[in-house]
Amino acid sequence: MGIKYLHTMVRVKDLDASLDFYKLLGLTERRRIENDKGRFTLVFLCPPEQADGTADVELTYNWDGDDGLPSDSRHFGHLAYSVPDIYALCQELMDAGVTINRPPRDGHMAFVRSPDNVSVEILQQGDALAPQEPWASMENTGHW
Repeated sequence: MGIKYLHTMVRVKDLDASLDFYKLLGLTERRRIENDKGRFTLVFLCPPEQADGTADVELTYNWDGDDGLPSDSRHFGHLAYSVPDIYALCQELMDAGVTINRPPRDGHMAFVRSPDNVSVEILQQGDALAPQEPWASMENTGHW
């Protein structure tokens, strides 16, 4: 057997805020490990249709803090998820206070950031949607 993708791990400073963010994306909690001796929590999230562990993001929360966490969390690229309606999800995220760093002007791709500055790419499933406002004329905010 060759190499097999397992998961992407990101360290988080506020587990509840991070869980809220990833659940807004549509991910569900698949598994949780509380390690009293190591003083950390691992939460594995996935799209509901991929609850077999083939597309997990692992949130690692150190109970005593994590001063070693880079301020920009750019030590890896980004997480990427495809969605059935990129405009609907971006609107839901924006309504919840999430900044749309790269709006889906093309009806195909957007970028947002988690509370820990993890870049998340959102891609439209199938063909791009027709451009529509307010997305078509919305400027980038920050970086992704």
